[in-house]
Amino acid sequence: MGILETIKDPLDVKRLEAGELPALAAEIRDLLVSTVARNAGHLGPNLGVVELTIALHRVFDSPRDPILFDTGHQSYVHKLLTGRAGQFGTLRQEGGLSGYPSRAESEHDFIENSHASTVLSYADGLAKALVLRGDADHTVVGVIGDGALTGGMAWEALNNIAGRKDLPLIIVVNDNGRSYSPTIGGLASHLSSLRMSQGYEHVLELVKNNLGRVPVVGAPLYDTLHGIKKGLKDILTPQVMFEDLGLKYVGPIDGHDEGAVEAALRRARGFRGPVIVHVLTRKGNGYTHAENHDEDCFHSPQPFDIETGEERPKPHSWTNVFSDEMVKVGAERKDVVAITAAMLHPTGLAAFAEAYPDRIYDVGIAEQHALTSAAGLAMGGLHPVVAVYATFLNRAFDQLLMDVALHRQPVTVVLDRAGVTGDDGPSHNGMWDLSILQVIPGLSVAAPRDGARLRELLAEAVAIEDGPSVIRFPKGALPKDVEAVGKLGEMDVLRTGDADVLLVAVGPMAEVCMEAATLLDAQGISATVVDPRWVKPLDEALVLAAAAHKLVVVVEDNGRVGGVGDAVARLLRDADVDVPVRTYGIPQRFLDHAKRVKILSEIGLTGQDLARQITEAVARRSQVMESHPARLVQPTD
Repeated sequence: MGILETIKDPLDVKRLEAGELPALAAEIRDLLVSTVARNAGHLGPNLGVVELTIALHRVFDSPRDPILFDTGHQSYVHKLLTGRAGQFGTLRQEGGLSGYPSRAESEHDFIENSHASTVLSYADGLAKALVLRGDADHTVVGVIGDGALTGGMAWEALNNIAGRKDLPLIIVVNDNGRSYSPTIGGLASHLSSLRMSQGYEHVLELVKNNLGRVPVVGAPLYDTLHGIKKGLKDILTPQVMFEDLGLKYVGPIDGHDEGAVEAALRRARGFRGPVIVHVLTRKGNGYTHAENHDEDCFHSPQPFDIETGEERPKPHSWTNVFSDEMVKVGAERKDVVAITAAMLHPTGLAAFAEAYPDRIYDVGIAEQHALTSAAGLAMGGLHPVVAVYATFLNRAFDQLLMDVALHRQPVTVVLDRAGVTGDDGPSHNGMWDLSILQVIPGLSVAAPRDGARLRELLAEAVAIEDGPSVIRFPKGALPKDVEAVGKLGEMDVLRTGDADVLLVAVGPMAEVCMEAATLLDAQGISATVVDPRWVKPLDEALVLAAAAHKLVVVVEDNGRVGGVGDAVARLLRDADVDVPVRTYGIPQRFLDHAKRVKILSEIGLTGQDLARQITEAVARRSQVMESHPARLVQPTD
């Protein structure tokens, strides 16, 4: 029986002898590698925090002392040490463990965060609550790493934390020098210099040993130097960055020396106030293929071969098409530049960066800054393309609204992972963008249905010079191209039918709508299928098309509230077209993790489900019309 199998809760970790901890760490790493090799997930970040997490649970009393992780993808080891090792094989599987902290799973998981740079704000609030309730003998621990300190929200929190000397709060900076790829920016360089510094204490010791040998002047001179240690620290180590905020600082500590980390944490806990513990770790530590993986140290690999580290071949994806097309756009348009928020490879900008290294900007995990910086680039005569995951655009809404759109700047935002993404859980489903973007004046939004349309629409988006544009597409393999059979205004007609139903297919839902139309035909219901291509603003030709049909159905992989369906209904109302509109989309709730196909099936976004629901809607509509008062009036002689 392995040591890990005996760990049912953190108290079992405390009971272990120090000599048993290396074996526990090895077992944890073996389980991490074998599970992620099979299920996919975040491997590199968790391999790097094994000893750190063991030390956290030996020093603190979770859940009495809340331990919060930012970002949440580095919490796998925490799960293993809080009684979930036996379930770990279900990681990221339907009904199994989440890839992030989950309040439904364990009392040891306080927050369900997978958006970076949030934990210090949570920790600040929790610590203040403890003080106010008189529970200040507890300690809140916020673990921040994987580049999350490049986010401005973290520094807003630090500014507030530093103003309260009584907060029982320890901030663990897990410094591995990376987010997905090597962390970019001045803060990263600052911490990097700390990683390489011997520390001012060592220099003072050297000076003391040598000056002490000089009679009369040696000791006084040493005292003088020691008295100006603040200035010496400025020169020799940048830890003063934290101390200037008023925060006590411990470190840097070797994050893979469990004993050293444990000692540092105990020392920090003894201060009884806000303390920074700076821990140096290596992403992917303990698994050679992860350590030597230049791109992202196996940050979030697909299933892979443990012996070779080779990932299973990935199908050609939406991201691949965008990546290839951006390189072509860059060749044709010298004014096009690209911005990534610490996700160069995941968003498909690596090829652009290689081709045009002077035209790529990695701003770190700072989506707000990315959008406003893009506005500045546009004001300077360039056309920025900002590539982010759809769910992360939520964080930069104000900047897109006030800094980009208000100034009518030509900025193109490309949203990867739009719609249902599946395995990463509720916070990663990109189901909000088509709702929040509807309120932005002057913004154009495109939803390509396939790879060919993605190429077309990207070219059209960067040609817009009087305001911002957005392109959104889902995660995963490309569907087959669906060619148009005609045009209606600027919309593509994918299938012609009679006057029964007008199916408005939003982006990749075109394939589903075509399947539904075929099934409806078998029920004697004829459907016309159109793809708007640009879903904001909607083409006026849609009004004429709707007026010629008995029922309009909008299908979108976005939340049903405030999305394209609502925009279509509003367009028809404004045009006094009294045709009923039905919207089929994502229910307005947080979705549990599962495969995209499974989730789409569960929420009724398959061809068969749509055909059944539309058939029922047509039948109900017929009954309503038959009982309409106008039909009940008998003609007079």
